[in-house]
Amino acid sequence: MNAKGKVLKYGSNVDTDVIIPARYLNTSDPKELAAHCMEDLDPDFRNKVEDGDIIVAEQNFGSGSSREHAPIAIKESGISCVIASSFARIFYRNSINIGLPIIESPEVVAETDDGDVLEVDFTKGEITNVTKGKTYTIQPFPEFIQELISAGGLIKYNKAKM
Repeated sequence: MNAKGKVLKYGSNVDTDVIIPARYLNTSDPKELAAHCMEDLDPDFRNKVEDGDIIVAEQNFGSGSSREHAPIAIKESGISCVIASSFARIFYRNSINIGLPIIESPEVVAETDDGDVLEVDFTKGEITNVTKGKTYTIQPFPEFIQELISAGGLIKYNKAKM
């Protein structure tokens, strides 16, 4: 399981109301949520993001509301994974549950710039900054989590097992 993409870098305390503003919570349509992802923080997000891109952020990414709308909006916008120094626990769990891989790595965050290209090998537990030619070791995802993410999230994983 791998991801490769250009970095969109953000600071600390990016909360779920910034990821998907509350005024759009009257829908659960993933495409509609993606159309408004990050628009209050980064109005050009939708124009900048390409399939496979990677969000890198400082501390406490995904704080705030426990709703799943935020990770759904991120995933549907084409982001392949999120790397942060730390995550709000409920956001972390919601992300895995909907099949969005997320990684905690303060070292990668500190040494990565907006626009860098990262390659992530979830099985080996490696992140390579292709732009800077540096490889970092991370905790590989357990096999079960890899299967869950590959299936597209917990619901799809469970349906496939039935």
